[in-house]
Amino acid sequence: MTAGTVPVVVIGAGPTGLTAATLLGQYGIETLVLDRWESVYPLPRAVHLDDEVYRLLARLGVAGEFAAISRPAHGLRLLDRELRVLAEFRRGAGLGRHGHPEANMFDQPQLEELLRANLERHPTVTLRGNAEITAIEQSDGGPVRVRLTDRSTGETGTVTAGYVLGCDGANSLTRSTIGSTMHDLAFAQRWLVVDVATDADLAHWEGVHQVCDPVRAATYMRVGERRYRWEFHLLPGESADDYRDMTRLHPLIRPWTQDVPADELEIVRTAEYTFRAQIADCWRKQHVFLLGDAAHLTPPFIGQGMGAGLRDAANLTWKLAAVLDGRLPEHVLDSYEAERKPHTRSMITLAKLIGTAMTAGGDTGSALRRILAPHLHRVPGLSNRILDSQTPALHRSSLVDRRRLWLGLAGQLCPNAQLPTGQRLDDLAAGRYALVTSASVTPSLHAEVHDRGAVLVTASPGSPLHRWLRRGHSVAALVRPDGTVQRTARDPKTLCELLPAPSPRRLN
Repeated sequence: MTAGTVPVVVIGAGPTGLTAATLLGQYGIETLVLDRWESVYPLPRAVHLDDEVYRLLARLGVAGEFAAISRPAHGLRLLDRELRVLAEFRRGAGLGRHGHPEANMFDQPQLEELLRANLERHPTVTLRGNAEITAIEQSDGGPVRVRLTDRSTGETGTVTAGYVLGCDGANSLTRSTIGSTMHDLAFAQRWLVVDVATDADLAHWEGVHQVCDPVRAATYMRVGERRYRWEFHLLPGESADDYRDMTRLHPLIRPWTQDVPADELEIVRTAEYTFRAQIADCWRKQHVFLLGDAAHLTPPFIGQGMGAGLRDAANLTWKLAAVLDGRLPEHVLDSYEAERKPHTRSMITLAKLIGTAMTAGGDTGSALRRILAPHLHRVPGLSNRILDSQTPALHRSSLVDRRRLWLGLAGQLCPNAQLPTGQRLDDLAAGRYALVTSASVTPSLHAEVHDRGAVLVTASPGSPLHRWLRRGHSVAALVRPDGTVQRTARDPKTLCELLPAPSPRRLN
């Protein structure tokens, strides 16, 4: 196996690694992706993503393809153990603030196929499969050496990288290499995860069905045209092996499949998962970073596990590209963990809370849910809170200037609002900084923004961006390439002075 040198090595070609590599490719950064599998891992895993992550897929260039393989989820139903509806929270049929449905069901292998095919558009990115990473070595301030073995030939080799992004999952070699350990956030439940394919239409409401039963909590959802998923809390002494064939599985899923004959139901996968809440104590050592499941594990009750990894990639890659191009100093890379770790912890905490509220408490908990759940829709703002896909603002960092006395818009995602031209904000920004302002702008300031490689977006009165600025008591917002507001001001010129120098590379 030929040794080589490359600015960035990405370890792992799951959704997080492929997203990171694509974004680096858009900036023209030479990147090598190493994965132990020859092709897409065939078994389904993640099945949900929100509109913030959909927005990122659009940034990657696969929004249309993803729309063809996904279906919007209509909301959430809470059921008792007899599958009677306790409460229902319906989503509207319209698009969210970012121009996409707020909840989307999909098949992870299909998404990975899209991302792999899309990666071929970027000539600076190479994907090498059958690559088993055996060691990652770095000296103080120097390059990183990645040792690997070709699983098909047995050949060994070494790749030297300026930076390494460890997107290598829950059993991450990268994490152990940098001496990072997972901190347990006190949540572990054993669940049976079942994917079934059938040409029969089960004819259930196409939202997520959550069975709030402390004995046998369960989740049901339609994932695709002929794909359905169930998740069941395993009882003591049970394992996935007890449900490998349809004869033994059928009694569990029959309340949903009803009169559909068992021989018309095909098991795609039956697996046992321990749903965990964990977060790595350190996400970076010198030039090596952790992303995705290598850095955090989220219980699935809010469908944010995979999305968290894609958010990691979006947060880090534009900063890394700017450092490699000399537009930003290397110390800004410290902002990656400073921003992403608290955000991820807050999402894990929410997932734990939702999971506990739906499944805990024994018979007393079940009785309380039967009493309280039918009245939840009357609690002011609760329905919107349950269905709102907006995630928390990022914490303060060198690239998030949040005022101590008033948080404002800094750290939030700027809406991917539609502009008067018919474009959306991301279409115009295209991975660059954007200065969004409702103030009148002089031609000289417009030219200076352009000269710094950014775009100026005028928020005209009555427009979505104008209303967003007014709600944030701001006149202008400096929006980073990942869509996050870095800082707001009354004078747009103040923000222009914060723009880094333009990149010598062109976005692909």
